[in-house]
Amino acid sequence: MPIVVDPDSGAVAALLAALPSTAHQSAHGVPNGDRLLRWLDEHPTEYVVVIGPSIPLEEALLLCEGLRVGKPTLSLVLVRERLEAAMLTRAMASGVREVVALGDTAGLLGSVARAEELHLALRGPGSAAATGRIVTVFSPKGGVGKTTLAVNLAVALSKGGAKRVCLVDLDLAFGDVAITLQLLPTHSIEHAIGSESAVDLPLVEGLLTRHEASVMVLAPPNHPDVRERITALLVSRILATLRTGFDYIVVDTAPDFDEHTLTALDESDECVMVATLDLPTLKNVKIGLATLDSLGIAAGHHHVVLNHADEDTGLTVQQAEEILARRIKVRMQSSIDVARSTNQGVPIMSSQPEHAVSSAIRGLAAQLSGGASEPFAVADEDAPRRRSSRRMKLRR
Repeated sequence: MPIVVDPDSGAVAALLAALPSTAHQSAHGVPNGDRLLRWLDEHPTEYVVVIGPSIPLEEALLLCEGLRVGKPTLSLVLVRERLEAAMLTRAMASGVREVVALGDTAGLLGSVARAEELHLALRGPGSAAATGRIVTVFSPKGGVGKTTLAVNLAVALSKGGAKRVCLVDLDLAFGDVAITLQLLPTHSIEHAIGSESAVDLPLVEGLLTRHEASVMVLAPPNHPDVRERITALLVSRILATLRTGFDYIVVDTAPDFDEHTLTALDESDECVMVATLDLPTLKNVKIGLATLDSLGIAAGHHHVVLNHADEDTGLTVQQAEEILARRIKVRMQSSIDVARSTNQGVPIMSSQPEHAVSSAIRGLAAQLSGGASEPFAVADEDAPRRRSSRRMKLRR
């Protein structure tokens, strides 16, 4: 898949948006050469790197020179604001396959298409591994309904025509995915400790637990102290391997930027950020979104979900959007049915597929799979009672 490298998150987002639709769905952005090299070491099947205009020419050519020798099958596309003959000559000598002017969308599309043709010619069409999409559900604040959303999103994706969906519980100390689904896993990620160099699909599949909703689950360790023995490299290798066997990998994370969460975010194609209508959470989420932007993580693919979006909190959705400086496309109001379904171990997507919350999550799944992009606001089934209650309070 195309990899875009540029320290400017805006430039990364613009270049990703300019890529062809099939490539755009799998494209990834990194902010600098060091992150690019780490990514390429962990993803040996990458075939094209687009080097953005914000990287100084000398730095870009030095990076290309190293890649020319170290990864000769990788196509390098250099994007520059101006094309000059001397620069073109130096670029070609450094291993750049094509140079494209900034804003030349057709030229960029052609360069990436030719890189893919060369990749298939060198490796053969049959050798191209399937690449599933990694969707990471994150919030820097606990208690916002992140795990409930991740579980139901995985079920929604499995019902939306995806062949296979895997749900990874990466809250390695206090993960609740298994108990939420009332599963009793016999294996977990703990059983892969020390296997960084031997991770393959059969090994990972042996660690998974099947849920009746056709979702496979990778459970966290049984004891919190095991988390320290699980390396970021192991997490990266497992997620990369899951890409080859699943259409979607939904990752539930811990509510902080620990090394495992950062690894998952770095691997992500889509990031779902969960917020609620209270100032402390919105403040933390705003900082979290800024952090993702600064790191170039899933650039242009951030989805803010507003949970417990009840009017009685004293804040409005519009105010939340102003605080976050983001459009909130998915809103879910509180419902006792969600808590009931969680306590029963049956995701509300399965028990009540026509519920308002289920409809909102289905809308989010459609966004993630390239479907509709209009806002999905959940109708509150208790709205008349709430309004009546407010009127009573006003009278008092």
